[in-house]
Amino acid sequence: MSRVPSGKGPVRLVDHRDLDFAQRGGPPGDAWVARAISNEVSPNLGVGFARWAGAEVAWTVLYDEVIFVIEGCFELQANGELYRVSPGQVLWIPEGTQLVYAGHALFGYVVYPGDWKQRHGLA
Repeated sequence: MSRVPSGKGPVRLVDHRDLDFAQRGGPPGDAWVARAISNEVSPNLGVGFARWAGAEVAWTVLYDEVIFVIEGCFELQANGELYRVSPGQVLWIPEGTQLVYAGHALFGYVVYPGDWKQRHGLA
């Protein structure tokens, strides 16, 4: 039987249906975000889920981000391009990218570093 490495917690299974989503956009439309893995579990990676329902949220990312769509179509405007991301596709977004999140989708995200708010003095 393998042991859990020192300083690390056990393997975790998180279902998006069990999370408390906080509103992060709209009107028009709505956007909700829920963190699935907290900084206490991993300051290195931030992991969560988001639901977008027509909201458009402008932002400059302060972290590297990967978005993977579970259902619907997520849209991202960046670098003069419109990216439409469907289930089974992954979108890589490097730190410093100016963008607009949009679309109608349920998606997962991973950000590095997970403690970006603390590193940028926003927490």
